[in-house]
Amino acid sequence: MAFEGLTQRLQQAFGKMRGKGKLTEEDVKLVMREVRMALLEADVNYKVVKDFVKKTTERCVGQETMESLSAQQQIIKIVNEELTSLMGGSNARLQYSSSPVSVFMLCGLQGAGKTTMSAKLANWLKKDGKRPLLVACDIYRPAAIKQLQVVGGQVGVPVFERGAQDPVKTAKEAVEFARSHQHDVVILDTAGRLHIDETLMDELARVREAVGPSEILLTIDAMTGQDAVNVANTFNEKLGITGVILTKLDGDTRGGAALSVRAVTGKPIKFAGTGEKLGDIEPFHPERMASRILGMGDMMTLIEKAQETFGEEDAQQSADMAKRMRNADFTLDDFLSQMQQIKKMGPLSGVLKMLPGMSNIGDIDIPDDAMKKPEAIIRSMTPKERRYPEILNASRRRRIAAGSGTTVQDVNQLIRQFEEAKKQMKAMMSQMRGRRGRFRFPMGR
Repeated sequence: MAFEGLTQRLQQAFGKMRGKGKLTEEDVKLVMREVRMALLEADVNYKVVKDFVKKTTERCVGQETMESLSAQQQIIKIVNEELTSLMGGSNARLQYSSSPVSVFMLCGLQGAGKTTMSAKLANWLKKDGKRPLLVACDIYRPAAIKQLQVVGGQVGVPVFERGAQDPVKTAKEAVEFARSHQHDVVILDTAGRLHIDETLMDELARVREAVGPSEILLTIDAMTGQDAVNVANTFNEKLGITGVILTKLDGDTRGGAALSVRAVTGKPIKFAGTGEKLGDIEPFHPERMASRILGMGDMMTLIEKAQETFGEEDAQQSADMAKRMRNADFTLDDFLSQMQQIKKMGPLSGVLKMLPGMSNIGDIDIPDDAMKKPEAIIRSMTPKERRYPEILNASRRRRIAAGSGTTVQDVNQLIRQFEEAKKQMKAMMSQMRGRRGRFRFPMGR
């Protein structure tokens, strides 16, 4: 995931303030020197780094430590606020047209991921209650139209195409088609080039003039670093972009583009691509991204991901599970259900990184199929064995291991993990019961 190196460097810098009771000028300069190097190594634009360090240092020097915060916590708080401000302050929402059809024009260099991001955005809008229409305006890249049709089909969004026809004419016809077929958003997947040239910019400008998009969204590969800033500047000068979409933010990238683009162009980052799947797109929240960078987790995004992932059936299962937990009746079926719900939310390492204090989880190799083995073991048990794991003697465990393609040691490990989870659940339930006189019981009725 992006920012891992930056997060580790910043945490090392802040560690030098551990135990300090007051922010002295000498200490602040020492830490900010480390912060400056960390940002430069993350490929953040030099001028952006210089301004950020200057502003943050001015806020920190002479800052009285709040009673509730240590000097270390105080400087982290200030850096967090400045990082949030650097990336835009708050989430910038999409701007819709006052007319029945809003046009979103995606532009950018070839290879930035425009076509896939067009489908991701369409999928996100569809979940938000919109009726999007994808439009193939890239007539130059081989198979670009076919690719858009494939990804459009995967998210259930129709694709409007007119083959090698002039993209300007295609865009105008698509808007008329949308009006007559009750589509309220048109997403234009425009052509890119390996580099910026006048021909590309002229065509994009003609498309803009023809359909008057309410959003011109520049798609930038987060792995391009400093080049992303130059690209953003040029597109903004030529087209007047309204926002940025970062792709491949889940990749092995230093993340400098995310911290530089907003400061250099003045245009907000509106979305970020967080994976290869067509559902891997998030609205960009500067305050949440700043928390991730500082290793403080991102609980709000995690909660939203859970709400989006879990349907009514999952909610009912959770309620039933909570009831059994209160009665100390947690079974291996419940354990399996928990694993399946977590798996729905995506790669385990990505989920864990959103938890406070788990930013360094990238140092641990967590394969995407980490839950396959315990699932296979539980599914190899009889309903009675899942309900009463205490009956699992040596012969039963050998049978389960053979049936799941695992070893007896794997089965033993799973049972130990289950017993430990059950013990923790029991302790948590006991604590909650002890508070019932003061607090409403949180697990349902």
